[in-house]
Amino acid sequence: MAKKSKRGSGPRPGSNRAERVAARKARQEAEPAPPARPFEGLAAECDLVALRAFVASASAALQLASTPADGRSVLLGTVLPGAVPGLVRETDGAPQAFVATQTDPEPADVAIALASALTWAATAEVGADYAPVESPAPLTELLVADAVLDITVHNDFGWWLNPGAAVPPEVGQMLQRANDTILPTARLTNSSGIGAPWWVDAGDRAHLRWVRPEPEDELMSALARVHAAGHLTLGEGSRFAGSFRTHGLLVPVFDLDAERHPDEWTEGLNAFDAHLVQALAETAELTPAQRRSRDGIRGRQVTLR
Repeated sequence: MAKKSKRGSGPRPGSNRAERVAARKARQEAEPAPPARPFEGLAAECDLVALRAFVASASAALQLASTPADGRSVLLGTVLPGAVPGLVRETDGAPQAFVATQTDPEPADVAIALASALTWAATAEVGADYAPVESPAPLTELLVADAVLDITVHNDFGWWLNPGAAVPPEVGQMLQRANDTILPTARLTNSSGIGAPWWVDAGDRAHLRWVRPEPEDELMSALARVHAAGHLTLGEGSRFAGSFRTHGLLVPVFDLDAERHPDEWTEGLNAFDAHLVQALAETAELTPAQRRSRDGIRGRQVTLR
């Protein structure tokens, strides 16, 4: 008779391995879950989500609640060389700090990871290797909470380098590989100023990805009202594709005619924006037609490619 396999039976009670597994599980259960909305409480929340989730190359100067002692500036970037969380280099004879929204490896807690990078970058020496900071202050204390981001979208990663700096061949090759991954992207402006609408050219189609700050149920009901009224569109050449969730927020997505310049969607964007603002203000129960619209919208889930 063949011996019974012990594979998958788990550690024996009383063994050292069993104790280690139990201790690790207890630590994991004791750790607080990361916040569903890591950038909640910041006026720039929707743009921060976009910069972390799908914008390839962009940067913005951060407004810190407390200016570093040496007056250094801190630039937020989507990704830094080597996908590190932060670095400090010399620019015009003074230290300049950089922190990133996209890093490798992915942090378990996005808010703490960015807060750690900000805290480190504010005092680190030029050229120092990044070292995470234990128990940093919350982002809402490190940053000016009501400050919006003045974002610069780049068509390459040349902003990684000091102007006029010599580029070694291996660095040039790395930059070229990174540049090849960039999709044409633009931050659009909507009349209400609510949320962060981003245009992205994916090749055969362009998309509008609109990061929204409202609770999901409220936004879904508003989209249902707009759809039932025939206004869930940005005009000719657009189609509502669905939505996806990221960092606690819902992102409605429209497929767009890629032949049109992003600025050509401003009129349709603002028309839809006005309908959505009105729908968000309504409090009456959804009609049967609006409930059917909501069910259909909920079923349209978009996957980023």
